[in-house]
Amino acid sequence: MASLLPTRDDTIFAPASGLGRAAVALVRISGPAAGTALDALAGGRPEPRRLSLRHLRDPATQAVLDQAVIVWLPGPGTATGEDMAELHLHGGVAVRTAVLQALSRVPGCRPAEAGAFSRRAFLNGRIDLTEAEGIADLIEAETEAQRVQALRQLDGALGRQVAAWRETGIELLAQAEAALDFSDEGDVDDEGLDAILTEKARKLHGAIRAALADGHRGERLREGFCVVLAGAPNAGKSTLLNALSGRDAAIVSEIPGTTRDAIEVRCDLGGLPVVLVDTAGLRETEDRIEAEGVNRTRRRMQSADLILHLVPMGDRPDRQAVTGAPTLVVQTKADLAAGGAEPQGLAISAVTGAGLDALLDAIQAAAEASLGHGDALITRERHREALTRAAQHLERLITAPSGFPPELLAEDLRLAVRALGEVGGHVGVEEMLDRLFAGFCIGK
Repeated sequence: MASLLPTRDDTIFAPASGLGRAAVALVRISGPAAGTALDALAGGRPEPRRLSLRHLRDPATQAVLDQAVIVWLPGPGTATGEDMAELHLHGGVAVRTAVLQALSRVPGCRPAEAGAFSRRAFLNGRIDLTEAEGIADLIEAETEAQRVQALRQLDGALGRQVAAWRETGIELLAQAEAALDFSDEGDVDDEGLDAILTEKARKLHGAIRAALADGHRGERLREGFCVVLAGAPNAGKSTLLNALSGRDAAIVSEIPGTTRDAIEVRCDLGGLPVVLVDTAGLRETEDRIEAEGVNRTRRRMQSADLILHLVPMGDRPDRQAVTGAPTLVVQTKADLAAGGAEPQGLAISAVTGAGLDALLDAIQAAAEASLGHGDALITRERHREALTRAAQHLERLITAPSGFPPELLAEDLRLAVRALGEVGGHVGVEEMLDRLFAGFCIGK
């Protein structure tokens, strides 16, 4: 992939609205030649940050391309930290194509790659890495809770907190380095290094550990609350999946072993993302393909957030066969049960719809208890790994025995500060930038 690093004579442009026919199409331009592009197409730059109606012309032929509203945004106080311009065009495909072709003929301008504008904002200090990740999560958000969590990230909830922790760590590191490098100076406290092991350092360690003890709510909300439908063959798993999803997502058959592999359906339940997983029936089998399906079912149960143990009415649940996550016994085929049968779990009928509302309420309650509503601070495994390393270095520092070499204590503190810096993208993130911004839309 070509580098997205801005250069002195590099100006990018791209449509920032959806493709296809629309009422308005927005084209963004960012870089040192943004003003030149307005001069070439619009006959000059309007007053900064004021909408202006102009005719756009092809710089080669002076033919009118469109009547558009334009905005001139001189840097550095812009989204990318560079000179920027926006063209609000009529939303026809031919209009947008003609304007983009005209921009490509302006010296120093080139089409932007995916995520180029957000990457420039990061590289120019307009956003930190956690805020950039918030943009990515907001683009991918499918439910209300995911939207709320992404907005918190974009607003800097994690970035501000980690920056405060890092500032505390830097202050403590300055004390440590002063005690080590200038211990023979009269104006330096000989007890400076010991002061690191005080309440301030312990509070920093405790605050990070408290943030980590969140049950991985943020990561799970991004991925979705995983509900695995498990049970013996013909327990009604595929029929229930189709009923809950409102479509024929899985093949339903009276032949045991029809489902061989996991089938996933994503849905929005009370604003929370839920992933329903239909699995192969649990039984002993000589069929190697079906046996592999059973093994995959067991692995999915181990990683699930909730297991629905499906048992036909009148049968007894085999509680030893379904293990891993918290389990809810669901008695299926209630419409076929003989009169007087006592359910040993939540009784439902996927055919008549009886009990499905109660089942959805139970799943939603479990998801709310597990995920929250977008209030998690940590939302990615990258954040958790870096904060865990920071906490480990601080723990070694505050639990070090008396007489422990002060140079090693200071090194632990330096490594803790470095790990905190990785969260916001201050150090050691170059190798992941291409992967992050490649997932963005063109023009974002």
